[in-house]
Amino acid sequence: MKGLIITNGYFSNESTKNQVERLTEEFNKLGVLLTEQKGNEVITYIENGVVKSNIGEVDFVIFLDKNIHVAKMLEKAGYKVFNSAKSIELCDDKMLTYISLANQNIAMPKTLPSPIMYKSVEDSSFVSAVEKEFDYPIVVKNVYGSMGREVYLAKNKSELTALYNYLKLYPHLYQEYIGDGVGKDIRVIVVGGKVISSMQRENEKDFRSNIGLGGVGKLIKLTKAQEDLALNAVKVLGLDYAGVDIISKNNKDYICEVNSNAFFKEIEDISGENVAKAYAKHVFNTVYDK
Repeated sequence: MKGLIITNGYFSNESTKNQVERLTEEFNKLGVLLTEQKGNEVITYIENGVVKSNIGEVDFVIFLDKNIHVAKMLEKAGYKVFNSAKSIELCDDKMLTYISLANQNIAMPKTLPSPIMYKSVEDSSFVSAVEKEFDYPIVVKNVYGSMGREVYLAKNKSELTALYNYLKLYPHLYQEYIGDGVGKDIRVIVVGGKVISSMQRENEKDFRSNIGLGGVGKLIKLTKAQEDLALNAVKVLGLDYAGVDIISKNNKDYICEVNSNAFFKEIEDISGENVAKAYAKHVFNTVYDK
């Protein structure tokens, strides 16, 4: 039994290394040889109308990169990919995440996508339109980005205009701010349609709660409503593994983001739950228990 874990060839940190080490360890316990291959070493191509790849014979692929084209091509070539290329695509583009979750009775902050601009043009009308829809502060996000990068907070028109001009050539979005000035959210890990662990993250120095930006996690017990919110979002997005971020205001919970390749070192340490084992067992049962 063999599996492949694909990671990005141009980015690595302690969290990504931990993902590979822990998943390799847990798959080995199940009798599965899991090897790593960098995304830039994975060659997929179309020849004579057929998708081919250099990854050889493996039973499944854990895809921790975000190269949607490669993920889709591997599926076309017959490989079982976790998460699916479609689910990764929906999570990687934050606006697609919100669109997918819309009309599904899932609470989210009010969200407005940017227009498409092919070359830089001066346009103050859109900023004025955004101001009419939101109270300050306003969250501004590049639709692509992880670990809190490319997420900003505009406190006034001057900051909003500056962010619009900075991002206007890229797809981005504007969002209602849910919070009280302190970065706080709940990270929920879901595997195979079940909540495995959860923690509250809080950052007193930044409105973003990410651990990598100074946030601190602590164990938290979810309410039934929070658990249902996370599970419903994961179900709609079709994820085998996910990190769901929930934010709250006035005792109401909202989906903030859904991550298809969420890091799990901190939440394993804080909760004591073996996330890597749960993910490995889910993949094993899906692939081999037929």
